[in-house]
Amino acid sequence: MFNIVLFEPEIPHNAGAAGRLALATDSTLHLVEPLGFSLEDKYVRRTGLDYWQDVKLKVWKSFDELRAAAESDAQFWFLSTKATQSPWQAAFRAGDYLVFGPETRGLPENLVVEVGNHALRIPMAPGGTRSLNLSTAVAIILYEAARQQDPAW
Repeated sequence: MFNIVLFEPEIPHNAGAAGRLALATDSTLHLVEPLGFSLEDKYVRRTGLDYWQDVKLKVWKSFDELRAAAESDAQFWFLSTKATQSPWQAAFRAGDYLVFGPETRGLPENLVVEVGNHALRIPMAPGGTRSLNLSTAVAIILYEAARQQDPAW
């Protein structure tokens, strides 16, 4: 259904949880190197439980390599606390790439600025928290995108 992209992920638990979300929504999980862990890491497998071997997983040497392999009409959405557009305003399409940055620093700012209204920010109450857990953010955006495709799903 969708493509979940973790750009240089650092924490194995989040990759495992994103893998479970990918499997639950018939999506593909893309991991862009460098990874902050080994895919053999017990934490990835533990979080992915016995589902991990069923996850449609692709590992890329670079983000440019992933972009070059994507369909020419593919839409990329970049999630960042520095963006201003809400995901509730985005028009997601099946097959879109939902791109999330590393847990400790997020996506590079120049990338967020470059994509304009394809940079999205999950709304949060002022003065609360700076950001959400990566796998929580993936779930919010992925299920909003899925809801837009089939509201009864």
